[in-house]
Amino acid sequence: MAYLSIENLQVGYADRVILPQLSLQIPQGKISALIGPNGCGKSTLLKTIARILAPTQGRVLLQGDDLHRLDTRAVARRLALLPQAPITPDGVSCRELVGYGRAPWRSRWGRLSAEDRRLVDEALQQVGLAEFADRPLAALSGGQRQRAWIAMTLAQQTDLILLDEPTTWLDIAHQIELLTLLRQLNQAGKTIVLVLHDLNQACRYCDQLVVLRDGQLQAQGTPQQVFTAGLVQQVFDLPAEIHPDPVAGTPQLVPV
Repeated sequence: MAYLSIENLQVGYADRVILPQLSLQIPQGKISALIGPNGCGKSTLLKTIARILAPTQGRVLLQGDDLHRLDTRAVARRLALLPQAPITPDGVSCRELVGYGRAPWRSRWGRLSAEDRRLVDEALQQVGLAEFADRPLAALSGGQRQRAWIAMTLAQQTDLILLDEPTTWLDIAHQIELLTLLRQLNQAGKTIVLVLHDLNQACRYCDQLVVLRDGQLQAQGTPQQVFTAGLVQQVFDLPAEIHPDPVAGTPQLVPV
């Protein structure tokens, strides 16, 4: 049984179809990047997996279960989503934000249990924010705030984490810091699916690449399998040569 299966998925907005009939499988225990030009359907696919959008046709199966037939609480216990531009509640502390991740597991009274608080502290420790736990989220740097949001997804205790362009608005140092953190979380057992625009970062930090154009699957596989000069020209309309990275052994795209 496949871990995460997209079967004949059709999704759109009003009278515009974004994903006309998409089928693919996402492997368990890997970092998979959804890549492609703007408007190709990356974020639409991620939102459909997370049940923010409902398909007009097809299914999203997580370990054989149709996610769009499960109740919201059951889905929230199995996958966590970090949207592209999460809205920070006014006056909330770092610890309080991470505590929101325990919502699917709380008792009917809505209070954090001792176990909830332990998991919140553990998540803060994992992302390196334990010393900033009681600071207002607004007082943290952009990179620290993004790590706090990721800690919230960790507190949710799901095996699958979805992230929509998590490096947007971060400088290059914080981008690398964040992607390194995601790799560490993956090595600890998390399956991660994210939307990325930087092709070099996708090659360096991700195990699987899912290449989309006009809502259609163009290629899927490891960076070494997927990236060829022909594919770059076809999908991104960008002439490129593929050079091996002598350090990491991953392809690097160099415009010519």
